[in-house]
Order: sequence, then structure tokens, then C-alpha cells
Amino acid sequence: MGANLDGVWQAVEDFRSRFEKRSGTRAGRGGLRSAVLALLAERPMHGYQIIREIEERSGGSWKPSAGSVYPTLQLLADEGLVSAEESNGRKIYSLTEAGRDEAASAETQAPWDSADTAQGSGFGALPKAGMELAQAAAQVGRTGTSKQVQEAVKVLEEARRRLYSILAQD
Repeated sequence: MGANLDGVWQAVEDFRSRFEKRSGTRAGRGGLRSAVLALLAERPMHGYQIIREIEERSGGSWKPSAGSVYPTLQLLADEGLVSAEESNGRKIYSLTEAGRDEAASAETQAPWDSADTAQGSGFGALPKAGMELAQAAAQVGRTGTSKQVQEAVKVLEEARRRLYSILAQD
């Protein structure tokens, strides 16, 4: 059974790593820019507040890295859309008048405002559901009895078969 459990653990870790690697790239091209503009239209924020808000509003399916948010903020500042002010050792970013105009334009829609994301049925919902499944499987592996682990393996195998059957449908 040890080898079987090791296989489950490896599969769970492989699954988790696939989604974790993509978590910073959930939005399409320009999505981070739109998200930052939409958030700053509501109120001034520092970079980590922006990251947390994006993660929260996307239901946890998109958490951009600091390495993508701060360069985006700098680019927006270079374009004259955002200004930064030092406060308590942090830069607080806010929209300029040009930034407010840009945020209000029809082309700038926050990624979480799309119909798919708002209903939780978009592609962003799949990684979140997958991560929750992986976490549950890991919990059974850590704390379950051998009988519970065997039962969990059967459930996961059935889930895998059912997922492939979805792809086989027209």
C-alpha cells in the first residue's frame, strides 16, 4: 500500500504544481493593467493591497506576484495614469485625472467583472476546485486510516474517469 499512497501523493503534488505555476497568469493580456486601474478607481492602495484584492475578487483563482504588480504600477505611473505618495514607509498609489478617465473607459473592465468570473463558472473556477480537491486528498493522506486512504484513492480514480468522460462528450 505504501507504493500506492506514494503514487497518490505524487499525483496530488503534480496537480497542485500545475495550477500554482499558472496562478500569476490567470488574466489575459492587459488583465492586470485593467485590474489595477479598476481597484485604484475605488480607492488609493499600496501594492500588496492590490494583490490581496485581486486574489479575493477572483475567488482565489488569480494571485498576481509582486514581480508583476509593481512593474505594472511603474508603467502606469510612467504613462501618467497613476501617482505614488510615500506614507508610513509604503508607496500608496492613486489614479491621476488621466487614470480616472482610463479606468472609466468602456475598454477597461476588471477581469472579475466578466460574466464567467462573476458566476464562478469561468476557467478560473477549475484551478480553485482542483486545489481544494488536492488539499482534501492531502488531508486524508495525513490523518486518515489505511481504509480511509484506500476509499479516497477510489474516489479520486472515479473523479479522474468522470473528468475524462466530460472531454469525450460532444
